Amino acid sequence: MNQQPKWLELIREQFPPGTRIRLIAMKDPYTPVPPGTEGVVTAVDDIGTLHMQWDNGRTLGVVPSEDSFTVIEKPQQPDIQDELDQSSQIGGMTLG
Repeated sequence: MNQQPKWLELIREQFPPGTRIRLIAMKDPYTPVPPGTEGVVTAVDDIGTLHMQWDNGRTLGVVPSEDSFTVIEKPQQPDIQDELDQSSQIGGMTLG
């Protein structure tokens, strides 16, 4: 079994896909995303990089230990009742 380091679990919990962020500063010396750019986290890889879809079309990732950003909005957590309702439906049939 492949266990994730605790720090990686924390990053994935704090910044799940769908989290919207605003960049403050990026330490990429060659092609940084401009400060103030907003975007959405699409994934967190195994080294903790936040893969992004920026509003300006860029996809350069954010490294939480190097780059500065602020969270604008977290993705909506599904209502537990919605999850229960969906799990009780199989192939269009509702279990009763």
